[in-house]
Formats: sequence, C-alpha cells, structure tokens
Amino acid sequence: MKKLALHWQILLGMAAGVIFALIMTNFSWGADFVGDWIKPFGNIFINALKLIAVPLILASLIKGISDLKDISKLSKMGTRTILTYIITTVIAVSIGLLLVNLIGPGRTISEETRSDLITSYEGDASVRISDAQKQKDAGPLQALEDLVPSNIIGAAGDNGNMLQVIFFAIFFGIGLILIPEKTAKPVKDFFDGFNEVILKMIDLIMLTAPYGVFALLAALVVESPSADLFAALVMYALTVLVGLALMIGVYVLLVWIFTKNTPSFFINGIAPAQLLAFSTSSSAATLPVTMERVEEHMGVHKEVTSFVLPIGATINMDGTSLYQAVAAVFIAQAFGIDLTIGAQLGIIATATLASIGSAAVPGAGMVMLVIVLAQAGIPEAGLALIFAVDRPLDMCRTTVNVTGDAAVSLMVAKSVDMMGPPNVKNWDDEYHPEEETITESEKV
Repeated sequence: MKKLALHWQILLGMAAGVIFALIMTNFSWGADFVGDWIKPFGNIFINALKLIAVPLILASLIKGISDLKDISKLSKMGTRTILTYIITTVIAVSIGLLLVNLIGPGRTISEETRSDLITSYEGDASVRISDAQKQKDAGPLQALEDLVPSNIIGAAGDNGNMLQVIFFAIFFGIGLILIPEKTAKPVKDFFDGFNEVILKMIDLIMLTAPYGVFALLAALVVESPSADLFAALVMYALTVLVGLALMIGVYVLLVWIFTKNTPSFFINGIAPAQLLAFSTSSSAATLPVTMERVEEHMGVHKEVTSFVLPIGATINMDGTSLYQAVAAVFIAQAFGIDLTIGAQLGIIATATLASIGSAAVPGAGMVMLVIVLAQAGIPEAGLALIFAVDRPLDMCRTTVNVTGDAAVSLMVAKSVDMMGPPNVKNWDDEYHPEEETITESEKV
C-alpha cells in the first residue's frame, strides 16, 4: 500500500468497503455488525478532519493575508475570487437546467412509485422544510448580520459557523498588516509555526484515509434503500451525474485556458481531495486536504490557497446549485407542472444565492433546495421524491464543489502571479530520530 499513490490507496479502500458491505448484507446480522463495528471508524476519520478545519482556516488565512503586506492586493484577490465563483455557479445552474429540460427525467415516474417514495420519506422531507422555513423567515440582511460573530470562541466551536471564522481571520490579518512590522512579527511567527503543525497533522490523518473511506462506504451501502426505489429515479440520477461530469470538464477547460496546465496535471493533483470529498460529502471536512494538494502538488502560493479555498469551501457550491436546478425541474415534471422561462431564470438566481448560503456539510443542499422550490412555486413535499438517491448524489456534487474550489484557486493564483513549481512534502520529511541519538562517548 505504501508504494501506491494516495488516490489509488483511497480508491482501493472505497472498493473494498463496497465489496465488504455487499458480502455482509447476505447475513441477517451483517448490517448491525457494520453499523456497530465498522461505521464508527469512518465517523472518527471525518471527525479528525473536522477537528483541524477551524484551526487550519484561522492559521492559514491570517498568515496568508498578513503576508500580502498590502490591502490593495487583498481587495484585488477577493474581487477576482468572488466574481469567478459566481460565474462558475451560474454556468453550473445553466447546465443543470439545460439537461433536465432535454432529458425530462420526471416524466418517467409512475403514480405508484411516487406514492411509495412520498410515504417512505415524508418524515425527512418535513424536517428539511422546517429548517428551510427558518431561512425564509429571516430578514433580507440576516446573512450579513450572521457574518459578524459576537463571540469568536463560540463561532470557532461550531464548524457550521465557518463564514464567521473566516470574517474574524480576515479582520485579524488586516490588523496585522496595519501595525508596525516589528510588532506584528511575533504574532506572524506564531501563526506560521501553528500552520505548519496543522499541515503536518493533515499528513498524519491522510495515512488513515484508505481505512476511513472503507468504513464510510461500507456503512453507506448497508444503509441504502431498496433497489426498487433507486430504479424509479435512475433517469434523475443520471441527469445530475451527466451535469456534474460536464461541470468538471468546464473546470479542466478553464484551468487549461487560463493557467496553461494540462488536464492530467490538474486531475492528478486534485484526485485525492476529490475521492475524499466523495467519501465524506463535506467540503469543509475535505478542506485541509484540498489546501495541501493545491499548494504542494500544483504550486499555488500559500497566500492564495489560504484565502481562496476556505472562502470557496463555504460559498462555492457549483455541484449543489446544479443539483438544485435539476431537482427543482424534476419535481415539477413529476407533479405535471410546466415551468415558464421566467420561472427557470428565477431558479438560476435563487440557486446561485442559495448555494452561497449552503453550509459545507452533508445534506445542506437539501435544505436550500426548499427555498428554490418555493421561489418557483413547486410543491415542497416533492422533496420526498428524491430522498432515495440524495446521499450518493450528495457525494458526487461535493466532489464537484471541491474541484471547483481548486480550479478557481489556480486561476486566481495565475491572475495575480502567485504560482510556482509543486513542492511536495511527506509526513516524515523533518523526522530524523537517528540524528538525535547521541552516545555517552560523543557527549564526552
């Protein structure tokens, strides 16, 4: 295993997890065994990644901004980052709407299948609708108000408050730029060292990645709904998957055009982060690995990765917005509702804004989908139609989200001339215990 590249190790772990779960489903006690003795290791792996997400953002973002030494550079990079994220999101939603109108997957669902799905998942749907109602009831400036934390310790204690942590880190970094360099140096040195420790922790955690994804995939397979439910939604799932594949093609093309890096360079560089995103369904949990791959394996300077990627993990949800567009039209088709051009343009706007507000955690896109459905006048109960395949599609759209983050960071880095050769670091690069062994005779 040690001789294989990391992405091959992760792929083997995923395949082994699926095969193991399929074998275990043949025994009456198999599902309980996987749930009790295998799944916890997958949860531990995800928790370990989430554990360092907030410290990583704080350390890397503060370091990256303070290293710019010029607020004008920060403004230039920030404007290009946000504009690029918005453009790629609009492209993603448009691709989703085009495909779902061409393929028409909602017309393949029979009344009987629809009734079965609604009965099976109406409880989950009501929970999502309730969560989304809270979002809808909020005032127009609620998102802006929520951006500024009243207590940074409290904000840092919850991965769902990532934007608040990012706000504090940017504010802190600007403060470091504005004070005398001599005064700022000890603080910057601390965060430099702190950031290196966190990156080394990522290397150590990734040694367990093949085993973590084995546990995650095994648990997913044994907990999946019946095959009959999946069969009824295969056209919908294929529509989403084709759209997501096209979106990855768009990223590869953009990177090729703007940075002159070959598709193989980009895909090989980001592959481990993609596979981890697929396994965890969380951009936030994958963020440490995404930063490590983009910086060390693609040559993007730390000043760019530490700024662009944490923001992207929070506001760039291209895969989620594409899925929302497809899901909204699919549900409308299933209920026999014809959406006008105006309604579909409204979906583009709403899905773009909703994707920015989606948390970088599993299932968050489903909550935001309710707002998209309400805006288009589509029955919110239709959420129940897509619950059966939401989890595997969530895994795929998270992969696209992470790929988009990496692509945008490369383009922004190229535009501000902050790209260099890859500089790969191994987990034991600085660990040389033999050099520290001193005999008694040497001491004398």
